Amino acid sequence: MIKLATVSPCYNEEAVLRYSADRLTELFSRMIADGLISPDSKIVFVNDGSHDHTWDTIKELNHHNKFVRGINLSHNAGHQNALMAGMMTAREWADAVVTLDADLQDDIECIPQMVRDFEAGNDIVYGVKVSRQADSFMKKTTAQAFYKFQSAMGVEGIYNHADFRLLSRRALDMLSTYQEHNLYLRGLIPMLGLPYSTVDDVISERLAGRSKYNLHRMMRLALNGITAFSVRPLFVVYNIGFLFIIIGFLIGLYVGYSLIVGHVVQGWASLMLSIWLVGGFILISLGVIGTYIAQIYTEVKGRPLYHIIETLS
Repeated sequence: MIKLATVSPCYNEEAVLRYSADRLTELFSRMIADGLISPDSKIVFVNDGSHDHTWDTIKELNHHNKFVRGINLSHNAGHQNALMAGMMTAREWADAVVTLDADLQDDIECIPQMVRDFEAGNDIVYGVKVSRQADSFMKKTTAQAFYKFQSAMGVEGIYNHADFRLLSRRALDMLSTYQEHNLYLRGLIPMLGLPYSTVDDVISERLAGRSKYNLHRMMRLALNGITAFSVRPLFVVYNIGFLFIIIGFLIGLYVGYSLIVGHVVQGWASLMLSIWLVGGFILISLGVIGTYIAQIYTEVKGRPLYHIIETLS
Protein backbone atom coordinates (compact mmCIF):
# COMPACT_ATOMS: atom_id res chain seq x y z
CA MET A 1 0.00 0.00 0.00
CA ILE A 2 1.24 3.44 -0.86
CA LYS A 3 1.33 6.43 1.41
CA LEU A 4 -0.76 9.06 -0.37
CA ALA A 5 -1.06 12.80 0.20
CA THR A 6 -3.57 15.19 -1.32
CA VAL A 7 -2.42 18.81 -1.52
CA SER A 8 -4.92 21.66 -1.79
CA PRO A 9 -4.02 25.38 -1.82
CA CYS A 10 -6.46 27.46 0.22
CA TYR A 11 -7.04 31.17 -0.21
CA ASN A 12 -10.07 32.37 1.76
CA GLU A 13 -11.66 28.89 1.60
CA GLU A 14 -13.19 28.88 5.08
CA ALA A 15 -16.66 28.19 3.66
CA VAL A 16 -15.76 24.90 1.95
CA LEU A 17 -12.97 23.38 4.07
CA ARG A 18 -15.09 21.29 6.45
CA TYR A 19 -17.12 19.88 3.59
CA SER A 20 -13.98 19.12 1.57
CA ALA A 21 -12.24 17.50 4.56
CA ASP A 22 -15.29 15.29 5.20
CA ARG A 23 -15.49 14.14 1.59
CA LEU A 24 -11.77 13.39 1.36
CA THR A 25 -11.84 11.60 4.72
CA GLU A 26 -14.68 9.38 3.53
CA LEU A 27 -12.76 8.65 0.32
CA PHE A 28 -9.56 7.86 2.24
CA SER A 29 -11.45 5.49 4.53
CA ARG A 30 -12.82 3.58 1.54
CA MET A 31 -9.43 3.41 -0.16
CA ILE A 32 -7.78 2.16 3.04
CA ALA A 33 -10.47 -0.50 3.40
CA ASP A 34 -9.86 -1.55 -0.22
CA GLY A 35 -6.12 -1.80 0.42
CA LEU A 36 -5.23 0.97 -2.05
CA ILE A 37 -3.49 3.37 0.34
CA SER A 38 -1.80 3.25 3.71
CA PRO A 39 -3.69 4.31 6.90
CA ASP A 40 -1.10 7.04 7.47
CA SER A 41 -1.99 8.84 4.23
CA LYS A 42 -2.74 12.53 4.69
CA ILE A 43 -4.93 15.38 3.48
CA VAL A 44 -2.75 18.51 3.25
CA PHE A 45 -4.29 21.99 3.18
CA VAL A 46 -1.94 24.89 2.35
CA ASN A 47 -3.09 28.25 3.68
CA ASP A 48 -1.96 30.76 1.06
CA GLY A 49 -2.12 33.97 3.10
CA SER A 50 -5.89 33.93 3.60
CA HIS A 51 -7.64 36.91 5.18
CA ASP A 52 -10.54 34.95 6.66
CA HIS A 53 -10.52 32.09 9.21
CA THR A 54 -9.08 29.51 6.80
CA TRP A 55 -6.03 28.75 8.96
CA ASP A 56 -8.11 28.52 12.15
CA THR A 57 -10.40 26.07 10.36
CA ILE A 58 -7.42 23.99 9.22
CA LYS A 59 -6.07 23.88 12.79
CA GLU A 60 -9.47 22.77 14.06
CA LEU A 61 -9.70 20.04 11.42
CA ASN A 62 -6.16 18.91 12.25
CA HIS A 63 -7.13 18.61 15.91
CA HIS A 64 -10.19 16.42 15.24
CA ASN A 65 -9.26 14.59 12.02
CA LYS A 66 -6.26 12.24 11.98
CA PHE A 67 -5.86 12.62 8.20
CA VAL A 68 -5.62 16.41 8.03
CA ARG A 69 -2.30 18.24 7.96
CA GLY A 70 -1.80 21.98 7.53
CA ILE A 71 0.85 24.26 6.04
CA ASN A 72 0.68 27.99 6.72
CA LEU A 73 2.46 30.36 4.34
CA SER A 74 3.56 33.75 5.63
CA HIS A 75 1.87 35.63 2.78
CA ASN A 76 -0.17 35.09 -0.36
CA ALA A 77 2.40 33.40 -2.61
CA GLY A 78 -0.08 32.50 -5.35
CA HIS A 79 -1.82 29.29 -6.38
CA GLN A 80 1.13 27.70 -8.20
CA ASN A 81 3.63 28.51 -5.44
CA ALA A 82 1.25 27.21 -2.78
CA LEU A 83 0.94 23.97 -4.74
CA MET A 84 4.72 23.76 -4.89
CA ALA A 85 5.02 24.35 -1.13
CA GLY A 86 2.57 21.54 -0.41
CA MET A 87 4.16 19.10 -2.86
CA MET A 88 7.71 19.73 -1.71
CA THR A 89 6.67 19.26 1.93
CA ALA A 90 4.64 16.11 1.26
CA ARG A 91 7.34 14.44 -0.86
CA GLU A 92 9.44 13.99 2.26
CA TRP A 93 7.07 11.28 3.54
CA ALA A 94 4.53 10.44 0.80
CA ASP A 95 4.97 7.93 -2.03
CA ALA A 96 2.64 9.92 -4.28
CA VAL A 97 0.85 13.27 -4.16
CA VAL A 98 -2.48 14.26 -5.68
CA THR A 99 -2.98 18.00 -6.20
CA LEU A 100 -6.50 19.42 -6.37
CA ASP A 101 -8.34 22.61 -5.51
CA ALA A 102 -9.91 22.92 -2.07
CA ASP A 103 -13.42 23.41 -3.49
CA LEU A 104 -13.36 19.81 -4.83
CA GLN A 105 -14.92 20.74 -8.15
CA ASP A 106 -12.68 18.06 -9.63
CA ASP A 107 -14.02 14.51 -9.44
CA ILE A 108 -12.29 13.00 -6.41
CA GLU A 109 -13.71 9.59 -7.34
CA CYS A 110 -10.94 9.56 -9.97
CA ILE A 111 -8.30 9.33 -7.24
CA PRO A 112 -8.58 5.51 -6.73
CA GLN A 113 -7.99 5.05 -10.48
CA MET A 114 -5.05 7.45 -10.29
CA VAL A 115 -3.52 5.27 -7.57
CA ARG A 116 -4.06 2.14 -9.66
CA ASP A 117 -2.41 3.81 -12.66
CA PHE A 118 0.49 4.81 -10.41
CA GLU A 119 0.89 1.22 -9.22
CA ALA A 120 0.83 0.13 -12.88
CA GLY A 121 4.01 2.16 -13.48
CA ASN A 122 2.84 5.69 -14.31
CA ASP A 123 4.69 8.45 -12.48
CA ILE A 124 2.14 11.06 -13.52
CA VAL A 125 -1.62 10.72 -13.86
CA TYR A 126 -3.47 13.72 -15.29
CA GLY A 127 -7.10 14.52 -14.61
CA VAL A 128 -8.50 15.63 -17.98
CA LYS A 129 -11.79 17.52 -18.01
CA VAL A 130 -14.38 15.73 -20.12
CA SER A 131 -17.30 17.91 -19.04
CA ARG A 132 -17.46 21.59 -18.06
CA GLN A 133 -21.23 21.85 -17.56
CA ALA A 134 -20.72 23.23 -14.06
CA ASP A 135 -18.49 26.05 -15.33
CA SER A 136 -19.92 29.41 -16.37
CA PHE A 137 -20.09 30.22 -20.08
CA MET A 138 -17.29 32.78 -19.68
CA LYS A 139 -14.97 30.41 -17.83
CA LYS A 140 -15.66 27.56 -20.24
CA THR A 141 -15.08 29.73 -23.31
CA THR A 142 -11.91 31.41 -22.05
CA ALA A 143 -10.45 28.08 -20.87
CA GLN A 144 -11.01 26.41 -24.24
CA ALA A 145 -9.56 29.44 -26.05
CA PHE A 146 -6.52 29.44 -23.77
CA TYR A 147 -5.68 25.77 -24.37
CA LYS A 148 -5.86 26.27 -28.13
CA PHE A 149 -3.84 29.49 -28.04
CA GLN A 150 -1.26 27.87 -25.77
CA SER A 151 -0.82 25.05 -28.27
CA ALA A 152 -0.55 27.52 -31.16
CA MET A 153 2.22 29.35 -29.27
CA GLY A 154 4.25 26.15 -28.97
CA VAL A 155 3.63 25.35 -25.29
CA GLU A 156 3.41 21.60 -24.73
CA GLY A 157 0.70 20.55 -22.32
CA ILE A 158 -2.24 18.24 -21.74
CA TYR A 159 -5.40 19.60 -23.34
CA ASN A 160 -8.19 20.40 -20.84
CA HIS A 161 -5.95 19.59 -17.87
CA ALA A 162 -5.59 22.08 -15.02
CA ASP A 163 -3.91 21.13 -11.73
CA PHE A 164 -5.70 17.90 -10.80
CA ARG A 165 -2.98 15.27 -11.08
CA LEU A 166 -1.03 12.56 -9.29
CA LEU A 167 2.76 12.77 -9.07
CA SER A 168 5.08 10.03 -7.83
CA ARG A 169 7.95 10.80 -5.49
CA ARG A 170 10.31 10.35 -8.43
CA ALA A 171 8.39 13.01 -10.37
CA LEU A 172 8.43 15.31 -7.34
CA ASP A 173 12.18 14.86 -6.89
CA MET A 174 12.74 15.78 -10.54
CA LEU A 175 10.35 18.74 -10.26
CA SER A 176 12.28 20.03 -7.23
CA THR A 177 15.35 20.58 -9.44
CA TYR A 178 13.56 23.26 -11.45
CA GLN A 179 14.42 26.69 -10.07
CA GLU A 180 11.92 28.81 -11.97
CA HIS A 181 10.08 31.57 -10.16
CA ASN A 182 7.41 32.16 -12.78
CA LEU A 183 5.86 28.79 -12.07
CA TYR A 184 3.54 27.21 -14.58
CA LEU A 185 3.19 23.62 -13.44
CA ARG A 186 0.95 22.60 -16.35
CA GLY A 187 3.90 23.24 -18.65
CA LEU A 188 6.72 22.08 -16.36
CA ILE A 189 5.39 18.65 -15.46
CA PRO A 190 5.05 17.32 -19.05
CA MET A 191 8.72 18.30 -19.52
CA LEU A 192 9.74 15.66 -16.95
CA GLY A 193 9.23 13.05 -19.66
CA LEU A 194 8.03 10.36 -17.26
CA PRO A 195 5.41 7.66 -18.02
CA TYR A 196 1.92 9.07 -17.64
CA SER A 197 -1.74 8.27 -18.07
CA THR A 198 -4.99 10.23 -17.93
CA VAL A 199 -8.32 9.84 -16.16
CA ASP A 200 -11.64 11.49 -17.02
CA ASP A 201 -12.52 14.41 -14.76
CA VAL A 202 -16.12 15.63 -14.64
CA ILE A 203 -16.32 19.09 -13.06
CA SER A 204 -19.05 19.64 -10.45
CA GLU A 205 -20.52 22.86 -9.12
CA ARG A 206 -18.81 24.69 -6.30
CA LEU A 207 -20.56 24.07 -2.96
CA ALA A 208 -19.85 27.46 -1.34
CA GLY A 209 -17.77 30.57 -1.71
CA ARG A 210 -16.58 31.75 -5.11
CA SER A 211 -13.74 30.91 -7.43
CA LYS A 212 -10.52 32.83 -6.72
CA TYR A 213 -9.51 32.57 -10.38
CA ASN A 214 -11.05 35.74 -11.77
CA LEU A 215 -10.34 36.95 -15.31
CA HIS A 216 -7.25 38.89 -14.19
CA ARG A 217 -5.69 35.85 -12.48
CA MET A 218 -6.51 33.62 -15.44
CA MET A 219 -4.92 36.08 -17.87
CA ARG A 220 -1.84 36.35 -15.67
CA LEU A 221 -1.50 32.56 -15.50
CA ALA A 222 -1.93 32.30 -19.28
CA LEU A 223 0.72 34.97 -19.86
CA ASN A 224 3.10 33.19 -17.48
CA GLY A 225 2.52 29.88 -19.22
CA ILE A 226 3.20 31.19 -22.70
CA THR A 227 6.19 33.43 -21.96
CA ALA A 228 7.84 30.88 -19.66
CA PHE A 229 7.79 28.08 -22.25
CA SER A 230 7.75 29.65 -25.70
CA VAL A 231 9.54 32.40 -27.63
CA ARG A 232 7.10 32.07 -30.51
CA PRO A 233 5.34 35.38 -29.65
CA LEU A 234 8.62 37.17 -30.42
CA PHE A 235 8.75 35.56 -33.86
CA VAL A 236 5.07 36.41 -34.41
CA VAL A 237 5.90 40.06 -33.69
CA TYR A 238 8.87 39.84 -36.09
CA ASN A 239 6.68 38.42 -38.87
CA ILE A 240 4.00 41.08 -38.33
CA GLY A 241 6.73 43.73 -38.47
CA PHE A 242 7.93 42.31 -41.78
CA LEU A 243 4.33 42.42 -43.05
CA PHE A 244 4.11 46.08 -42.04
CA ILE A 245 7.27 46.82 -44.06
CA ILE A 246 5.61 45.28 -47.13
CA ILE A 247 2.44 47.30 -46.53
CA GLY A 248 4.52 50.44 -46.09
CA PHE A 249 6.32 49.73 -49.38
CA LEU A 250 2.99 49.30 -51.18
CA ILE A 251 1.68 52.53 -49.67
CA GLY A 252 4.89 54.23 -50.89
CA LEU A 253 4.23 52.99 -54.43
CA TYR A 254 0.65 54.28 -54.21
CA VAL A 255 1.85 57.71 -53.04
CA GLY A 256 4.41 57.86 -55.87
CA TYR A 257 1.75 56.91 -58.39
CA SER A 258 -0.60 59.58 -57.02
CA LEU A 259 2.10 62.23 -57.40
CA ILE A 260 2.81 61.20 -60.99
CA VAL A 261 -0.82 61.25 -62.14
CA GLY A 262 -1.61 64.37 -60.13
CA HIS A 263 -4.24 62.85 -57.86
CA VAL A 264 -2.85 64.29 -54.66
CA VAL A 265 -5.64 64.39 -52.08
CA GLN A 266 -5.67 65.44 -48.49
CA GLY A 267 -4.92 61.90 -47.32
CA TRP A 268 -5.95 62.59 -43.77
CA ALA A 269 -7.83 59.31 -43.30
CA SER A 270 -5.09 57.07 -44.68
CA LEU A 271 -2.44 59.00 -42.75
CA MET A 272 -4.24 58.71 -39.45
CA LEU A 273 -5.02 55.03 -40.10
CA SER A 274 -1.35 54.34 -40.76
CA ILE A 275 -0.25 56.20 -37.64
CA TRP A 276 -2.68 54.37 -35.38
CA LEU A 277 -1.99 50.99 -36.98
CA VAL A 278 1.78 51.29 -36.80
CA GLY A 279 1.66 52.92 -33.37
CA GLY A 280 -0.51 50.14 -32.02
CA PHE A 281 1.84 47.51 -33.41
CA ILE A 282 4.85 49.23 -31.85
CA LEU A 283 3.15 49.33 -28.46
CA ILE A 284 2.18 45.66 -28.70
CA SER A 285 5.74 44.78 -29.70
CA LEU A 286 7.15 46.69 -26.75
CA GLY A 287 4.64 44.94 -24.48
CA VAL A 288 5.68 41.48 -25.68
CA ILE A 289 9.38 42.25 -25.32
CA GLY A 290 8.77 43.93 -21.99
CA THR A 291 6.98 40.85 -20.69
CA TYR A 292 10.01 38.68 -21.45
CA ILE A 293 12.29 41.22 -19.80
CA ALA A 294 10.01 41.19 -16.75
CA GLN A 295 10.25 37.39 -16.62
CA ILE A 296 14.06 37.63 -16.73
CA TYR A 297 13.98 40.29 -14.00
CA THR A 298 11.92 38.03 -11.74
CA GLU A 299 14.12 35.01 -12.34
CA VAL A 300 17.50 36.68 -11.75
CA LYS A 301 16.45 38.01 -8.35
CA GLY A 302 16.32 34.42 -7.11
CA ARG A 303 13.92 35.12 -4.24
CA PRO A 304 12.25 32.20 -2.40
CA LEU A 305 8.95 31.05 -3.85
CA TYR A 306 7.30 30.92 -0.42
CA HIS A 307 7.93 30.97 3.33
CA ILE A 308 6.34 28.37 5.62
CA ILE A 309 5.76 29.75 9.11
CA GLU A 310 3.87 26.82 10.61
CA THR A 311 3.26 23.17 9.83
CA LEU A 312 0.67 20.93 11.47
CA SER A 313 1.54 17.24 11.55
